[in-house]
Amino acid sequence: MSLFIPTYFSPISQYSEIVKSDSVVFEMEDNFQKQSYRNRCYIFNANGKQLLNIPVKDKNKGTSQRKKTKDLLVDNDAHWQTHHLKSLQTAYRTSPFYEFYEDDLRTIFTKKYTFLQDVNIDAHLFIADALQIPLTYSKTKEYNITTDKNDFRELADVKFQPKKTVEKYIQMFDDKHGFIPNLSVLDLLFMEGPNTISYL
Repeated sequence: MSLFIPTYFSPISQYSEIVKSDSVVFEMEDNFQKQSYRNRCYIFNANGKQLLNIPVKDKNKGTSQRKKTKDLLVDNDAHWQTHHLKSLQTAYRTSPFYEFYEDDLRTIFTKKYTFLQDVNIDAHLFIADALQIPLTYSKTKEYNITTDKNDFRELADVKFQPKKTVEKYIQMFDDKHGFIPNLSVLDLLFMEGPNTISYL
């Protein structure tokens, strides 16, 4: 059993642990933290590293009350889905495998979402299906502060730097900007396709 926080098209470091896990448990009782992969991912475009951020509605802004991630509402007035899909198309449409996954990916950017957590679960199910790993997962019922070697919640923190050195793979614009490690798993998927699971 391995514990993860559901994140938006998670970084490669998170999926390298998910594919090795006997069972995946998603943390549902954590407090939302800014500067985390809960509502953002990074891709590689012609200008280098690009942030894709899901805007959220913070009803507790200006108060000391903490907001649980599972209660966080997506701000659809910002038309983030249209922006993110266009950004992915611009960055990866000439990549080896983008077209192969485009139709399934498009459903996430056309579906109406209320909660951030639902976006992240659907993003995970898309990746799990693409990698042909089990789609099953369970959810926590309470927050447990105790950590052990199977606790990978820290991988949701943008500032956390995985210690494991990663092998380079060919990226779309590495000739201009060099290799960028630990981008969204989408970067790896669009470049490596079925070989992604071997890389992870």
